[in-house]
Amino acid sequence: MNQNMSILQLVLNASWVVQLVMLLLVGVSIASWAAIFRKLFALSRVNSLNDDFERDFWSGTSLNDLFSAAAQNARLAGPMERIFASGMREYTKLRERRISDAGTLLDGARRAMRASYQRELDAVETNLSFLASVGSVSPYVGLFGTVWGIMHAFTGLATLQSVTLATVAPGIAEALVATAIGLFAAIPAVVAYNRFARDIDRVATKMETFIEEFSNILQRNLGAHSASGH
Repeated sequence: MNQNMSILQLVLNASWVVQLVMLLLVGVSIASWAAIFRKLFALSRVNSLNDDFERDFWSGTSLNDLFSAAAQNARLAGPMERIFASGMREYTKLRERRISDAGTLLDGARRAMRASYQRELDAVETNLSFLASVGSVSPYVGLFGTVWGIMHAFTGLATLQSVTLATVAPGIAEALVATAIGLFAAIPAVVAYNRFARDIDRVATKMETFIEEFSNILQRNLGAHSASGH
């Protein structure tokens, strides 16, 4: 009895539709775990690069030196460094065009940084929608497999003269395995999604704060230049 009711036996004895559902859910689970580990490493790298750049930024290094370092290190730079570089690039271009209006210079740099911020945030949020879909859809796919398996089991029992728990149990147990696999796929995806959404919100807040702080520094520099010009 124990051998017949093992998980492997239940899966092998299930109908082909239920087996297909189980196979799909196992594949989705493997894909979601791969996405979770990729996102863990990616977020860890983003936080590390942002912290390194922020340390350099507030260490007293000149903006021009930071900009040239960011330009040379463009491929390996973190999101915050790329946001800084886009703002500095626009600011420098406008200055080269002999534009001296402080409002125009500041607005141009801020717009460039906001556009870069949006691109960086979209990149950081990659795979989040996939995890959300796995978390919300997997239980229903598993439930579909369970309902189909129970229907299949009861259809098979219709031809029997006497039905006991021993004859009903294997068919229902086979069907319930699909729900169990669906939950196994969904729960880690939901937990990971909530954790990553919180972490990404933190990253986004840090980048927005940096944009404001850098804008204030540019504004002070422009004020100092205009004062020295007068």
